[in-house]
Amino acid sequence: MQINIVAVGNIKEKFLKDACGEYLKRLQAYAKITIIEVEEENKGNTTTRQQKEGEKILKKIAKDSYTIILAIKGKSFSSEKFADKINQLAIYGNSHLTFIIGGSDGLSPEVMQKADLSLSFSEMTFPHQLMRVFLLEQIYRAYKIIRGEHYHK
Repeated sequence: MQINIVAVGNIKEKFLKDACGEYLKRLQAYAKITIIEVEEENKGNTTTRQQKEGEKILKKIAKDSYTIILAIKGKSFSSEKFADKINQLAIYGNSHLTFIIGGSDGLSPEVMQKADLSLSFSEMTFPHQLMRVFLLEQIYRAYKIIRGEHYHK
């Protein structure tokens, strides 16, 4: 399976880079993962920044990709249900997934409309750089569950 993670901004903190690197290394055995960073907008009001970031995000989504946005108001899954969702997508021919992590202003309406699924990790707000680590860990955990391998509960 090909999994793309389109994320607004880059990670500057070494500890977050190291965590992402560790999960990317672990995931090599299960799927091809590509991180695609789009530049965070700093000029204009919130709507303008969202629109500009959204245009950049939309250009990075492959036409044949099943698109999942991370959003506070999205659907919540247990780790087991998330694993089942990924497995079902693969079974039914969705071999390309794109996860989208917005910037600090959130996602534009155009990006939200493009989504096949809106996924929530929590009703809490987290830094978008940290969400990349959370997402990679949950994808890794999902593959461990799918393969029936031991994982920490």
